[in-house]
Amino acid sequence: MARYNRDELEKRMRASMEALKHDLSGLRTGRANTALLDTITVEVYGSRMPLNQVATVSVPEPRMLSIQVWDKSNVQSVEKAVRSGGLGLNPMIDGTNIRLPIPDLTEERRKDLAKLTGQFAEKARIAIRNVRRDGMDDIKADENKKEISEDDKKRLETEVQKLTDAMIAEADELAAAKEQEILTQ
Repeated sequence: MARYNRDELEKRMRASMEALKHDLSGLRTGRANTALLDTITVEVYGSRMPLNQVATVSVPEPRMLSIQVWDKSNVQSVEKAVRSGGLGLNPMIDGTNIRLPIPDLTEERRKDLAKLTGQFAEKARIAIRNVRRDGMDDIKADENKKEISEDDKKRLETEVQKLTDAMIAEADELAAAKEQEILTQ
């Protein structure tokens, strides 16, 4: 049975694109976005949990995030996790609600975020190329087992390369748009 499966390759490449979109959504652009806090984990009940499992995050204003902590005993833990999350946010506690004003980005911070955008895009490109390599290996294995002809091998390799090029172009497009958004806010 042939090892090469185009749908499987495309699915794996799409997963890399989704990871890139997730990474980029967490970058702060000066506007409030709940995805900004997706990477925050909170120490509660003796274990680490994602913030969205102990509180509700909302955007009441364009430059403000609001965290409604469900259990009053976890407010301090959530506040500590946000402070130490490396996002440069200064939480203000108001009962079981924590407000996070989103400060303006400095020029230096914008450049750092733009650089990070490039790193995320490169990580996605590497993941896509690794999937391409797996696909090419599968095609070679199929040819060696005489399951496909040399002409089929060439056609399938071209198909895999076109898919790879399209995915990498999409990753570059996403990164360029995010970089532009960061630098022009």
